[in-house]
Amino acid sequence: MSTVFVEGTPISDTRAPDVPLEQRWERRRFTARLVNPANRRRLSVIVVGTGLAGASAAATLAELGYQVRSFCYQDSPRRAHSIAAQGGINAAKNYRGDGDSVHRLFYDTVKGGDFRARESNVHRLAELSVRIIDQAVAQGVPFAREYGGLLDTRSFGGAQVSRTFYARGQTGQQLLLGAYQAMARQVHLGRIAMHPRTEMLDLVVVDGRARGVAVRNLVTGEISTHVADAVVLATGGYGNAFHLSTNAKGCNATAIWRAHRRGALFANPCFTQIHPTCIPVSGGHQSKLTLMSESLRNDGRVWVPAAAGDTRPPSQIPEAERDYFLERRYPAFGNLVPRDIASRAVKSVCDAGRGVGPGGLGVYLDFADALERLGRDGVESRYGNLFAMYERITGDDPYRVPMRIYPAVHYTMGGLWVDYDLHSTIPGLFVIGEANFSDHGANRLGASALMQGLADGYFVLPTTIGDYLADGPFPAVGDVSGAQAEVEDRIARLLSVDGDRSAEDFHRELGAVLWEHCGMSRNETGLRKALELIPALREEFWSRLRVPGSGAALNQSLEKAGRVADFLELAELMCLDALHRTESCGGHFREESQTADGEARRDDAAFSYVAAWEFTGVGQPPVLHREALSFDHVTPSQRSYS
Repeated sequence: MSTVFVEGTPISDTRAPDVPLEQRWERRRFTARLVNPANRRRLSVIVVGTGLAGASAAATLAELGYQVRSFCYQDSPRRAHSIAAQGGINAAKNYRGDGDSVHRLFYDTVKGGDFRARESNVHRLAELSVRIIDQAVAQGVPFAREYGGLLDTRSFGGAQVSRTFYARGQTGQQLLLGAYQAMARQVHLGRIAMHPRTEMLDLVVVDGRARGVAVRNLVTGEISTHVADAVVLATGGYGNAFHLSTNAKGCNATAIWRAHRRGALFANPCFTQIHPTCIPVSGGHQSKLTLMSESLRNDGRVWVPAAAGDTRPPSQIPEAERDYFLERRYPAFGNLVPRDIASRAVKSVCDAGRGVGPGGLGVYLDFADALERLGRDGVESRYGNLFAMYERITGDDPYRVPMRIYPAVHYTMGGLWVDYDLHSTIPGLFVIGEANFSDHGANRLGASALMQGLADGYFVLPTTIGDYLADGPFPAVGDVSGAQAEVEDRIARLLSVDGDRSAEDFHRELGAVLWEHCGMSRNETGLRKALELIPALREEFWSRLRVPGSGAALNQSLEKAGRVADFLELAELMCLDALHRTESCGGHFREESQTADGEARRDDAAFSYVAAWEFTGVGQPPVLHREALSFDHVTPSQRSYS
């Protein structure tokens, strides 16, 4: 394996204070340098992305007095993909009195990530969770409430307490609207300049510092550059590299990948999350997959026929001939095991020939017991919009027949490497939310994505970026026409190939390779095959791509082509990272590394580190920098949910 990457110097996070874990964030807040209000007005920050992380960061930075420029490729910040989050947001408020605490949320998150996350970052996330709920309630977010008027909570995978706050199946939408209205206030006050329908295509680095972005107006095709004292990327994850995922079709990796090409290290790219509760694939030309919220596993029971090859309708299969396999294998957590555990279990029963639906790629998520216990009105009050969405997509009424679900790519735990301050390896470039790697290890617990995005945007970044900006204002940026010219040259190259295959066709083929060889189950032979197939596909892309139209106007084929070009480079790094990590960890099952009963087997002695990769050129061996992980408060152990 030494032939495909180069071993580099170790990397470390030097920003987390060397004090007891419970005091680190308060100590860092105190030691971070401040910028006085008069100076903030002279400092500018670019924020790319307007999901929960980006919107909350832009609103808070503007509220502090910084001049903010916000960019999104959607027609409005309200259209960011955070709006699609369904199930809820975790917080350690212990309203139920069921034993929750900041430490328990911290422990569940580290354990759920299979001991591949930093203790410092995770503990800070757990601490801030309680403040996020207060902030959202103050903004008017309509969380569900129980009879006594307190905010209601429900359970999610990987926890035995009820800590997930929710707004039916629309939690992401309601939280995003709260952040958006805070943003809109600052737009009205002139502190945020909005640039919708604008896509970042490169990072402007001047004298070793991130000083701006090169962007394309998606309506007019105009290429322009914008400069500031610091740049914040809040552009989400790269799950769409797999083509079929639960992400919106527009979600892409271009911003973080172009920053990686400029020198930002990319950490743990193979750590992608497979969500167990998705509507199964229905055809060869399907464009995306649909998530059914993990909250459904609160009341839905997962099962398959006990006998392989049983194709009877579910209503005709008696209880004695059903296998509630999650409850059987993991009695302590049952249907609420973490996503990686549930996904592998679903795959195993389908591989054994007991799956249901077309191709046997599905299991039942059955609400018969919940309907009997709660009544239709009770179930509808919790999940009504989710049930309606399922029926619209599949034509089946889940009040009458069980849902069918199967795992799908959902979230990415990897991303640009950042320190405790959310600062990348490029000075002046901060990365927040799913775009960074920092908080989830090898598997994200359900309802933690919204928590991280808002913690980063509302509370962490506004503190830590001030420490960096205290050295500003920085020297005026001179001529940046070179960065703009590079973007224009790349666009011209995409348009000039004039081949016979669409970007979507290449994307579909790339996704099939990734899912087959770097999905839920991996092995050395398959990963090495992928590392042969992907460069060959990339070479074919640059010789056979066809992009109709021009770059001087609205051209969604051109947008797609640029994003697929980045996926073709990122996919190779994902497979290389998976190849070098010869352990099973979280949702990343190496067939060579499993226990006698088929569970994932970690190798803490060899792989208890963050793999941070340095770009050296397309097709060139990247450099691996290792950040050692230490566990002083949680002892790594074989995960058990039984």
